[in-house]
Amino acid sequence: MGISVVRGLPEDVWRSFVAGNPAANVFHTPEMLRVFARTAGYRPGLWAAVDGGARPLALLAPVEIAVLGGPLRRLTARAVAYGSVLAAPGAEGTEALATLLTTYRRDAGGRVLFTELRNLSDTTPWRPALEAGGFAYEDHLNFLIDLARPPETLWAGIRSNARRNIQKAQREGVVVEEATDAAQVPEAYAILRGVYRRLQVPLTDQALFQAAFDILQPAGLFKIMLAHVEDKVIGVMTLLLHAGVIIYWYTGVDKAYSAYRANDLLVWHALDWGSRNGYHTFDFGGAGKPDEEYGVRDFKAKFGGELVSYGRYQCVHAPRLLRLSEAGYGLLRRFL
Repeated sequence: MGISVVRGLPEDVWRSFVAGNPAANVFHTPEMLRVFARTAGYRPGLWAAVDGGARPLALLAPVEIAVLGGPLRRLTARAVAYGSVLAAPGAEGTEALATLLTTYRRDAGGRVLFTELRNLSDTTPWRPALEAGGFAYEDHLNFLIDLARPPETLWAGIRSNARRNIQKAQREGVVVEEATDAAQVPEAYAILRGVYRRLQVPLTDQALFQAAFDILQPAGLFKIMLAHVEDKVIGVMTLLLHAGVIIYWYTGVDKAYSAYRANDLLVWHALDWGSRNGYHTFDFGGAGKPDEEYGVRDFKAKFGGELVSYGRYQCVHAPRLLRLSEAGYGLLRRFL
């Protein structure tokens, strides 16, 4: 079949391949890679397997991320394909994917500690090719909510404690509105920064959200929803939109206003809006590993979604350096 691996595609060819594949998601789009390219510490790339006629058969869009720069970059650099891989259906696509992963592992492994593929749909047909390419599977949960139902039906499927929280937020005067001005991005980012500091988890640079607002929002692929009481912003929810799917991305609430239950109201706003605007699925963006306690999973479970495990794949390129990096990260968190 003459499969070869390339490091880029003509944009019209790229778009056509994504548009024609039902497993495609927003992370496979040219717009999303442009967003990552504008984010400090991020290096997005595009790898594709093509046939003799330069027709794409498989695609991988990893983002190299490094917490530190300079000589220490190698100790913190990892690659994440947020939308996992994409392949044409059938044996042709599977063979192309196997070639793509073998080439990627050989050529990219020297720059990052590991590569992680985050599956947003069922990748079972591609699992043999993924594992043959050195990617080990592990379970990872998520909740999907069917939006192709009236808002009244969605409301009935939400647990009573979440409905009470939503109603309390409304009584307290919490209002959710979409950010329409780029000047609102820093205000939203300040909320997220406070949340991540409390959790002692690094937060990506503000440039990611600014780029998403500038590039994705005009294309109908992104929204920032702000919860506020009068003129005070107390919560933020960012959403990625693509082909009928809403992905719950970065979100957070000012701890000083946690009693207002804005987090519940923000989710309900997204569900209600999605149902009324032709979306078919709300993707909750992950719910942790099944064998680990995860408080966020309990929060997301309240909204009546289907619990799925599409899992993740990981290929470790530098085992010794990875162990050293993990030990260093544990120490670094004490000072965040």
